[in-house]
Amino acid sequence: MRIDAYNQIAQIYGTQNISRTQKVQGSHSVRDEVSISQTGRDYQIAKSAVSESSDVREDKVAQLKAQVDSGTYHVEPGDFASKLIEKYQANMM
Repeated sequence: MRIDAYNQIAQIYGTQNISRTQKVQGSHSVRDEVSISQTGRDYQIAKSAVSESSDVREDKVAQLKAQVDSGTYHVEPGDFASKLIEKYQANMM
């Protein structure tokens, strides 16, 4: 190994002359900020309203239960099928 080459590299990079960093005057810290859009706020409000509402409509359940218990509940096959098709087509659009 040639010492001359090492000394020349050390002179180029200045490893012997270490300079201290100086403190920058007037520096200030930068704070990260997060902002939520109005659409995001509306979504949060709607989501909380849905989570607070009941999944079961008690009045409809009570009405159907009374009809089933009395034997008056009857479903027309054509009505049921047409309602399914309407829902399916509405969801496809």
